[in-house]
Amino acid sequence: MMKDSHQTTVNDCGVIDIRKYYDNRGYLSVIEGGVDIPFEIRRIYYLYMVPETSRGAHAHKQLQQLMIATSGSVHVTLDDGRQRKTFVLDKPWKGLLVAPGLWRDLDNFSGGTVCMVLASEKYEAEDYIRDYQCFLSFKGL
Repeated sequence: MMKDSHQTTVNDCGVIDIRKYYDNRGYLSVIEGGVDIPFEIRRIYYLYMVPETSRGAHAHKQLQQLMIATSGSVHVTLDDGRQRKTFVLDKPWKGLLVAPGLWRDLDNFSGGTVCMVLASEKYEAEDYIRDYQCFLSFKGL
């Protein structure tokens, strides 16, 4: 069971192995919601052709995510208000599980990066915290 998002920390997140199968035609990776990840998938989106800039700079109150660099690489920094942890996504068979209630920044996109995100909920503007001071208040800090 997931912690209340007010109390999640960067230690509640981590990189997981995505199932992969190989035959002479190449690799196939599989992710099933509720089986390989701890939530049902309600939305999929992806970032690509990102100029030399950062993305993210927000937190979610309830949304859980699995982030995968399907090509290229990206750095994802998670922040719980007390500590930060940076993950490098650079293999399509590795995914970063992101708990709700954490600030995230994505940067250092290599050329040709495609970062796919599987989300536990459909888009809801009310779920976003876009101001860092409001995020700290949400976390009780």
